[in-house]
Parts: sequence; structure tokens; C-alpha cells
Amino acid sequence: MRKTLDASTDGWLCGLAGVLIFSGSLPATRLAVLGLDPLFLTGARATLAGVLGALLLVLFRAARPERREVWPLVIVALGVVVGFPLLTALALKHVSSAHAIVFVGLLPLSTALFGVLRGGERPQAAFWLFSALGSAAVVAFALRHGANASPIGDALMLAAIVVCGLGYAEGARLSRRLGGWQVICWALVISLPVMAPLAWWLMPASFASVSAASWWGLGYVSLFSMLIGFVFWYRGLALGGIAGVGQLQLLQPFFGFVLAALLLHEAVPPAMIAVTAIVIACVAGARRFGRATVAPARAG
Repeated sequence: MRKTLDASTDGWLCGLAGVLIFSGSLPATRLAVLGLDPLFLTGARATLAGVLGALLLVLFRAARPERREVWPLVIVALGVVVGFPLLTALALKHVSSAHAIVFVGLLPLSTALFGVLRGGERPQAAFWLFSALGSAAVVAFALRHGANASPIGDALMLAAIVVCGLGYAEGARLSRRLGGWQVICWALVISLPVMAPLAWWLMPASFASVSAASWWGLGYVSLFSMLIGFVFWYRGLALGGIAGVGQLQLLQPFFGFVLAALLLHEAVPPAMIAVTAIVIACVAGARRFGRATVAPARAG
């Protein structure tokens, strides 16, 4: 019992660390796309993180994945290495990071859905009721403000949330066998043959017009959002349960709003804060009825 409690606490602490790191992703991406093409940014961040991931795998002599684990790793790569970064970068050409952060409120529901489909978790019925109410609040906000902001940007953010939830759940499931940091490193390495040529092909002829802020944004999303954050996040999901620890993502909009206001000087309308508060209240209620997965021994 003591060991289970310690593992669960470790999972929640790791999950919280991951959320704190991910909270800077959208503001950093917004900074990066001010001077860099979204497609180049997607390829560059995955390439830089992939090289670091390969070095870690070699340095720690990580075991190679089994054949049955290759396809799930491809799904992780498509979801969190390619899909989410690309879709959010494209969305942030149309909407502000503060507006995009509201959609992060849908990530717990997306992650929980794929936790059921891919991770075998079975939350109680009340869990889905609270999650649906939170999702409805976000969708209502998007329908009301999307036309004035950017329907394209909102659609891209919704697609990003779907593929990210899949990548989170699939990565958490694999982390129970491979380990958290190994999963993201192998996913990054698998993506290198595609992302490295893409970054090279889309590289601007000159970087003279790229501001220091854009370089800082690229650095953050490459090192922290693409690699370090997932080391904590996948360990947290594997130890504490996909549906349960996934609810910590509800803190991400608040942290993201603060960063968007401080770093980008973006105005945060009261409606954004209100809808995020509603979503957090709903999914916090859902967390109470989500059944945690028993943590396997190998999650690090």
C-alpha cells in the first residue's frame, strides 16, 4: 500500500512538472512564428529534440523497442512530434496564444477518451458527464468568438487537441513497458528521417530578419516542450493513470494566460478566463470519478 501511494504521488508530481513546462509551449510557439515559418518551425524543433534524444539513448544504452512497439511509437511521433506542433503553429498564425490556450481545456477529455480506447481505463459514468460539460463550455466559447477571431485557427486547434490526446495516451501506455523518457526519445528518433529533411528544405535563405525572441521561442519548444516536458509527463501518466493525471492539464490554461500576458503583452478578455474556470471546475469534478490505473514498476 505504501509503495502504491508513493508511486501515485510521484506520478502526480511528475505530471505537474510536465504541465508547468508545457504551459510555456503556446506562448513560445507564438514568439517563434513571428519570425519563422510554421512548417520550418515544426521540422526544426523536432530535429533539434531528435538529435538530443538520440544522444540520450546512446549515452544510457537504452534497449531497442520490440517490433510490436514500433507502430505505437509511430503513433506517438505523429501525435506529439508532428501533429500537435504543426497544427498549433499553423493555428497561431490566425489566433493569439491566449485564445489558443482556451482549447487546452479540452486536452483532459481527449486524453481520457484515448486512455479508454488505447489504455484500457474505465472511468465511471459521472466522469464523462463532468468532462462533457467542460467540453461544451469550450465549444460554446469557440462558436461565439471563433467567427470574430478565426474559424480556421479554431479548427486547427481542435484538430491539435485530438492528435495530442492520442499521442499522450499511446505514449503513457508504452511508458509502462519502455519507460517515460525512452518513449519520447524513440518517437523523436523515428521522426528524424522525415523532420530533418523537412527543416533543411524549408530553411529560410536568410535568418537576418529573425528576432532574438523567435530564437528563444524555437529553443524553448525544442528543448522543453518537445523533450524535457515529455520525460516528466509520460512518467506521470504511466504512474498515476492516464485519465486521472491527465486532469492536471486543466492548470495549463491558467499558467499559459499568465505567460501570454507577461511575455507577449496579450490582452486576456474576461470571457477567456471565465470559460477556462468553468472547464476547470467541470473536469476537476470528473477527476473524482476517474479510476486511476495501477502503476507498473517500469515507468522511468
